[in-house]
Amino acid sequence: MTTSATKTVLITGCSSGFGLETARLFHDRGWSVVATMRTPREDLLPISDRMRILPLDVTDADSIAAAVDAAGPVDVLVNNAGVGLLNAVEGLSDRMIRDVFETNTLGTIAMTRAFLPQMRERRSGVVVNVTSTVTMMSLPLLSVYTASKAAVNAFTECLALELEAFDVRARLVLPGRAPDTAFADNARERMGFDIPEAYGELAEAVFTAWQQDEGDLTLPGDVAEAVWRAATDPASPMRLPAGADAVALANAA
Repeated sequence: MTTSATKTVLITGCSSGFGLETARLFHDRGWSVVATMRTPREDLLPISDRMRILPLDVTDADSIAAAVDAAGPVDVLVNNAGVGLLNAVEGLSDRMIRDVFETNTLGTIAMTRAFLPQMRERRSGVVVNVTSTVTMMSLPLLSVYTASKAAVNAFTECLALELEAFDVRARLVLPGRAPDTAFADNARERMGFDIPEAYGELAEAVFTAWQQDEGDLTLPGDVAEAVWRAATDPASPMRLPAGADAVALANAA
């Protein structure tokens, strides 16, 4: 990689939450940042010659190619973009299921494939994939979302083995539950929220438990710090839990 003052990170899904905070943290620590989002907003991040905001839809091959060309050399790729889906599997349409896998799983794979050639040729680089601690603990109404993230876990762990010979690393960051039921809001807005009547009682119990849960949560800063460690510490473990609840779950496993 280049010197720390000129290292470049590209982060997907920077319009809010984990991605936005990660972009801010890398910029604050002297990196050049390429922050991508479906609909670019210049007001979200610092105005700086080390900050570029690019449009990117990780489900669109032409959009990915354009982002690769515009970004240039990238030292670290952070695949953070994702969509939520919360429903009983009987309440999901084929389109809903495909949308989740196209963004969370296939989008991550496509972005990784797009940037790997330059990293391999340089014999330097890091791919950090952000998934979720739901892959560590089975929960109702999250079967398809969990499957989409578990697939990324498996992909990343196999990828790391492929890339060892080229001095390129691949790591996972696993956030816990975000505050303010952000996941449920995301799922409702994007996918619809028509829980089948037969699962109404289960859904009500799940939502009530979330509202009454006063335990630890994962904050955007927790995820940003975990991504930073994955990107900059060659000795970091393959899986990095992010957030107090995520760390507790990992320690109990």
